[in-house]
Amino acid sequence: MNMNTIMEREARLTILKELSAQPNKAISSEAMRQFLLDFLLIDKPRQWVELQFQYLADMQAVVIVEAGTVKIARLIERGKLHLAGKIEIDGVLSPSARGGD
Repeated sequence: MNMNTIMEREARLTILKELSAQPNKAISSEAMRQFLLDFLLIDKPRQWVELQFQYLADMQAVVIVEAGTVKIARLIERGKLHLAGKIEIDGVLSPSARGGD
């Protein structure tokens, strides 16, 4: 597995975890970009974060709402099940792989 794939899988798990931590289970692509930079030192443009949002939407883990020039992802049931370890979503690191942190 190459470094880009590893980084994407880690970022997608982090996105799901951060969505779960939000009171409304949603976050903008710009806020998530900053969180990924601060938390994982992943310095990618907002468009890259939006591609990760889209991947998670394609996997039915989130829904995306467009708000002007940014996108907002909202956690839905399949994403919650992945975080709980009840299912695995292809292309998303398993929560147990990071020790549930």
